[in-house]
Amino acid sequence: MTSVTTTPSSTAMERDARSVTARHKRVAPGEIAIGVVIGRTSEFFDFFVYAIASCIVFPAHVFPYLSPLAGTLWSFAIFALAFITRPIGSVIFMWVDRQYGRGVKLTIALFLLGGSTAAIAFLPGYDTIGHWSAALLALFRCGQGVALGGTWDGLASLLSLNAPKNKRGWYAMMPQLGAPLALLVASGLFAFFLSTLSRADFLDWGWRYPFFVAFAINVVALFARLRIVVTHEFERLFESKELQPSPVLETIRSDGRNIVIGAFAPLASFALFHMVTVFPLSWIALYTEQPLERFLGIEMIGACVGILAIIVSGFVADQVGRRSLLAYSALGIGIFSIAAPLLLSGGDLPEVAFMVLGFILLGLSFGQSSGVVASNFSSATRYTGSALTSDLAWLVGAGFAPLVALALSATFGLAASGAYLFSGAVVTGLALFINKELAGRDR
Repeated sequence: MTSVTTTPSSTAMERDARSVTARHKRVAPGEIAIGVVIGRTSEFFDFFVYAIASCIVFPAHVFPYLSPLAGTLWSFAIFALAFITRPIGSVIFMWVDRQYGRGVKLTIALFLLGGSTAAIAFLPGYDTIGHWSAALLALFRCGQGVALGGTWDGLASLLSLNAPKNKRGWYAMMPQLGAPLALLVASGLFAFFLSTLSRADFLDWGWRYPFFVAFAINVVALFARLRIVVTHEFERLFESKELQPSPVLETIRSDGRNIVIGAFAPLASFALFHMVTVFPLSWIALYTEQPLERFLGIEMIGACVGILAIIVSGFVADQVGRRSLLAYSALGIGIFSIAAPLLLSGGDLPEVAFMVLGFILLGLSFGQSSGVVASNFSSATRYTGSALTSDLAWLVGAGFAPLVALALSATFGLAASGAYLFSGAVVTGLALFINKELAGRDR
């Protein structure tokens, strides 16, 4: 262990962070899973609050001078900025981690994330400050992205590496529960305000409240995660598993192939992620007369199905292997991509079928999409390599997905979104084929 990797536990700032949880002498192993779920839920809640607002708020609030379609496309373009700046945040905060410790890094990152999110709640519209409204929205979105790069705490990798060999699929799915839980709460909040307020009041002030809630959740998540990562017991666990930050360029040179393959392997899952969450809401808002709160209710049903499917993925992966489950899920997503456009445009019952089937496949694939990363890296680069893989996977698979899917569908028809989803399934299959050992040692 080099002096660089041992520095974090000895800095004054890290000792200050540790003093917050000094009265907790030991942390039960099960609290790793709790910390991971709380952390991921807070991050995904910020994601979904912004994503939903991109569909139903920002086109009218920030881009009222454009057509509804053009305004939504510009909203999705700004949406992508967080995924572009996220790797930059990883580079910055990995340095903070090496210099000042994991607890200090998390504190700064989560306050930046919460502050950027809360700032959006105060965003003036185009009618007040003109084009500066879009500029400020882009700035705050970049702040979210940089902050997300610093929220990587290594707990998911620690959870996977400490799991029994016959239960690694079960433990790998736990971090992924944060996504449907966050969608459930975010959709419920927006549905409540849409159903109780007039359209004018919702666009004036009602939409802002979910962003305040996001800040509060980030504060709770910060203390829940600090309670774990800065305790002496877990510091020793991180060190024993060599989950310490390594220089980014050194990590890319030594494990670049694993980073790239690990990023493309879950592409089908990430493409489907947006096909059943962000994209359909934008399509319903633009091309139907359905009440938005009704479709948000359908998304809440889908989120509940997704929670169950993610849990099931843990059992199935431990039986057939995570790589096999990802491959079978990609095949299922490819088949679903053919029927998805017909279901989404087919009326009430087909829409529900679209969401339920989509979330079943999403839960099975997304539930294991991050479980094949950590064990493929050398011990010296595992911590940083896992973070960079996650950043690249979200950038490639998720960052531009709503923008591309909506642009294609608006130009060539809804069937084009199915073709986009199918391409994600093909890329996942190719990535798994190219790197057959991916997750092979975890069977």
